[in-house]
Amino acid sequence: MSGDKNLSRKSSAQNFKEKVVKYYEAIFQDKDPSNGNGNFWSEFFLLRANIEALQTQFTTISSHDVQSIKPNINEFFVRCVSCLSEPQSMRTVNAIQTLCGLVKGAFAQSKGSYGFDVIDLLIGFDQAESVMQKLIDCLQKILSSRESAVSLKNICLRFLLTIVTLTDNVSQNTLLEYLMINSIFDALLLILSSSTLRCNHGNDSVLLLILLVQYRKYDSTNPYIVNLSILDNDIALNGLSQIIALSLLGYNRQYREKLTQQKSTGLMSSFTSMVGSMFGSDETSKVKFKPDIPLLLALYECVHLNRNFVLALTTSHAGGNFGSTHSLTSDPADDLPPAIPRASEVPLSQTGELDQPTNLLATFIEYTSIITHDVRDDANFNVSKLCFIILNCVSEDHYANSLMHDPNINFRIPIHRVPMRHRKLSMEASPPSGPLACAVLELQVEFLISHMMKQMPAELYTLSLSAIHRLLVYQKKNRVRLSYPWKSLWAALTNLVKYILSNEAALIKVCNIFVMAQQVVNIFNMFITYGDTFLSTPGSYDDLYYDLIRRHVVYDNLYALALRYANNDEYKDHSTRLVHSLSNIRSVINHFCPKVDSWAKVNHLSSLTEEQVLEVVKTNYETLTLKLHETLDQFERYSEKPKESSFFMHMVRSLVLEVREKAVITKLEQTSLLKEFTTVPTET
Repeated sequence: MSGDKNLSRKSSAQNFKEKVVKYYEAIFQDKDPSNGNGNFWSEFFLLRANIEALQTQFTTISSHDVQSIKPNINEFFVRCVSCLSEPQSMRTVNAIQTLCGLVKGAFAQSKGSYGFDVIDLLIGFDQAESVMQKLIDCLQKILSSRESAVSLKNICLRFLLTIVTLTDNVSQNTLLEYLMINSIFDALLLILSSSTLRCNHGNDSVLLLILLVQYRKYDSTNPYIVNLSILDNDIALNGLSQIIALSLLGYNRQYREKLTQQKSTGLMSSFTSMVGSMFGSDETSKVKFKPDIPLLLALYECVHLNRNFVLALTTSHAGGNFGSTHSLTSDPADDLPPAIPRASEVPLSQTGELDQPTNLLATFIEYTSIITHDVRDDANFNVSKLCFIILNCVSEDHYANSLMHDPNINFRIPIHRVPMRHRKLSMEASPPSGPLACAVLELQVEFLISHMMKQMPAELYTLSLSAIHRLLVYQKKNRVRLSYPWKSLWAALTNLVKYILSNEAALIKVCNIFVMAQQVVNIFNMFITYGDTFLSTPGSYDDLYYDLIRRHVVYDNLYALALRYANNDEYKDHSTRLVHSLSNIRSVINHFCPKVDSWAKVNHLSSLTEEQVLEVVKTNYETLTLKLHETLDQFERYSEKPKESSFFMHMVRSLVLEVREKAVITKLEQTSLLKEFTTVPTET
């Protein structure tokens, strides 16, 4: 009896099997699914595609059967492409979804061998170029047409994202060669240039563009890299800037709202936080949100490749007044993007208040101050590194620097402090107004003083110090006297050196401490040697020397450390360079310290006030001898290859895996899509 019931269930399952699935089975069993029906393919694409069932069919064929059923699969693929040439209807939707199932199934069946065999299985060598050209032309037409439905454009982008993410390594994806030959850059540019299209398709268009930029970027001429590099369309660049800024603004706003909630929880919460901080780091007060890596990569590629993007980066706008955009990676719970409001329909602020004027760079600086709070986590470390690389690229651009140092372009940029034992998580109610360069320096100072730990993020410290050096080089070369409290920077640098000295044994095992120390000393040498060209007041020089005199023991110990390793083969070159670089700091210390001691002795004082030390400094400048370091105002310009190639390959691979997981068309989504066209016929 039990056996009869099982047979009955199987028979029932076969009877209720979707008609489209039966056709899939016929194709993969080397049968003619039309049975002589001349209108078969026209009727076939009226049936709702079953992507999962189609993908499953590829698992049923063995390597022995591939050649026999290849003609059927080739014809199936060509029929799908031909359907896209017809007027847009539900046939078009079903054809695109069927193509999704075909390419995913074929690549899964190839089991990691992504050569031309996959293309031969899907399309056939003899017609691959012409069929793929026709396919890409049809997709471009849909994306570029004003008559195309929102959901149809979305599914086209989803299909293209499916193609781009078929392989973990984008550069191994042979199908992308056809997207290089038949570029869709203009269609994506059209979306970025239109406020309406940008609201509905902006994020996914940027995501697709950035993934296409990664294809064999180090090995061949990539048309998307070339086109992005020379793009001078201000409307498109500004649209791209707005998409990125909207994401970062949302992240910043969520963080501020979370802080406000924590602040309003009352005395009990404060007591709990205080007790928690007594026994360890205040993990409960850390606010964590998932960063939008695609848009950060887009910002990086634009800053890195396109000199014209600087204007969009620094163009002022009202904070948050952008409207909304849909992103495949933003909310995986959404099966289909809802109706998106236009920019004019979105309030300036979620709090109902008018946001302060800002720009993408200002928004990005605030964002970076948040994301760098916790760099112990690998994901956060990578995002923080990406942010610091972007800041280095910006800081070495002359035009960007001219805007960042312009005293007439001021912004109030909150720099969010890292929660530590001796201070609570806080947010400035009204941050000071100043040039963007001041905010970049404040961001770096905050990072320097708040991440001194045994597992020191040495790469981030190196990038942070590099950004500071680039800003100083610009100020020196252009005689820009930035109104900035330099004392905070000097104190942070000296504290960093002190920390390195205190933890030498642990740090030298994980990083080259001499490179980092060299960067610190070079920054001080910039002030000592060229400070007269960019320090805001003559008194700043006095303050600099006072700071070095007051903490001379730190630099005496650093000199002793460098000498100690000068005979060590592994660190000989770096430690020797550090010894030579310390000459000016040692000259200042060795010149003024005896004079300060002598003055104290003559005046019978055991300790001196700051004013008294400064008086000694001012009266003894003439006899101070310094060495000119000629290369201080030079730096190696950023280059992605070869130093950062592996880093970006890792970032892109992680992004591909995430997009592949979410670029799935669900049954609910299919229903919503087809509602925009005609009624789906009932299957029998």
